[in-house]
Amino acid sequence: MLRSQPCVNINTVLRYTSSTSVRHQRPVNTRSVIKRSGVNASTSPMTDASFLQSLELNEDRFVSLLRNLIGEAEYLQNTGVGTAYVPQEDRAIKHVLEVLAPHRKENGGPLEIDHVTYAEGRGNLIIKYPGTGSSEDVLSFVGSHLDVVPANPDAWKVDPFSLTVDGDKLYGRGTTDCLGHVALMTTLFSQLAELKPELKTTLTCVFIASEEASGPGIGVDGLVAEGRLDHCKPGPVIWVDCADSQPCIGTAGAITWHLTANGHRFHSGLPHKGINAIEMGMEAASRIQQKFYESFPACEKEREYKFITPSTMKPTQVKCAPGGLNQIPPEATISGDIRLTPFYDVAALKACIEAEVAAINADIESLPVRGPCSKYVIRPDDGEPIVGHLKLEWGDHLLTGIACDLTSPAFKLMCDSIQDVKGVAEPYSLTGSLPLVHDMQSEGFDIQLIGFGLMSTYHADNEYCSLNDMKDAARILAMLIAKFDLR
Repeated sequence: MLRSQPCVNINTVLRYTSSTSVRHQRPVNTRSVIKRSGVNASTSPMTDASFLQSLELNEDRFVSLLRNLIGEAEYLQNTGVGTAYVPQEDRAIKHVLEVLAPHRKENGGPLEIDHVTYAEGRGNLIIKYPGTGSSEDVLSFVGSHLDVVPANPDAWKVDPFSLTVDGDKLYGRGTTDCLGHVALMTTLFSQLAELKPELKTTLTCVFIASEEASGPGIGVDGLVAEGRLDHCKPGPVIWVDCADSQPCIGTAGAITWHLTANGHRFHSGLPHKGINAIEMGMEAASRIQQKFYESFPACEKEREYKFITPSTMKPTQVKCAPGGLNQIPPEATISGDIRLTPFYDVAALKACIEAEVAAINADIESLPVRGPCSKYVIRPDDGEPIVGHLKLEWGDHLLTGIACDLTSPAFKLMCDSIQDVKGVAEPYSLTGSLPLVHDMQSEGFDIQLIGFGLMSTYHADNEYCSLNDMKDAARILAMLIAKFDLR
């Protein structure tokens, strides 16, 4: 995924600046700061949420947990059910539960924890810090996932399956996406449990299985289908799985496609007797792209949401039937993807492209030819015409984009909190894609997107996150909780 340019006004203020860093402004309250000193505030509950505005990340606890999680990353790699890499997310959950054990309700703490599993060894974890308010007073943090993309140790300069600390950089598979967020949220909730602030807001944190690859019903989709997250619907849901410590306010849908051109094989020395499937497929793809850009042009909403690019359709791979270089190829498949901004409908897109392919097939000779011997219909003197034909297939990979609700109370408060810590809030949109979030938004959840890893290392070799960014993240999230509770 790519990082966008800074965002400006979108009928709501989307850029916040501060002339003086909040690091020199924030109030100091020693009762609210749980740091490496190991201060135990469990016997001294706070009076209200305002104290959270001084909370700082327990760095030792965070790094220790992240080290344990990265140590399991080899067994958390995910390429989909039935493939070489099927993760065992419970191996990560074990370490999370060890940190939270003293704070569970059954052990005298405030946290209600539910370990929900839909496939053996592949659990989800729901952590709740109950508030005193009504069922409408809720704020949830969802989306930090327990699986990772595969890593090839030979391509890394460090071991991807153990945490390497190099100054501010924390290396390892999952540090940015998304075990770093799991360690962050676990540490934050453990500190909340120690501080015991009296909140009217019920806080929920959900760690999910099976985000990186297919596993229907195993992760958050199973939780939503079973109603286990219904209590989150009345309030905002902060999806903690983006990057660069800024709100992501829009993503694109991703739709893969395959266009197969069927021609007629013949000797290349007699090209007039063959139908060149590569030429036909290329010309057809060009016409289909032209139709796409006419039908789904850049729109004002994309500019308002500061998308880096508009919707795009492009070929990314080509393959053809095996044969010699002196043969006209009888078949060629051009494959690619479409990135569709959330202001266009996927069903309308598919109908448009399918209709264009049908129109080309109905008049295949309307396609431009390449040279005097290029043709898409052969009419032999002693037989039926041989007619070139196109076949369109949609790929299994389908994600739908999302435009976040900029009127949500959590959005402005999140920007305010980022400004307080970072000095500036710059919401952005991009035509990268996130799984699951559109489905949750369609189910009635108010989805807001944020993340604190680094976009530049997402899914990359030598993935790392910044420790300072994670420390800032704890402050941002604690401030967001406080502001939301006190609003």
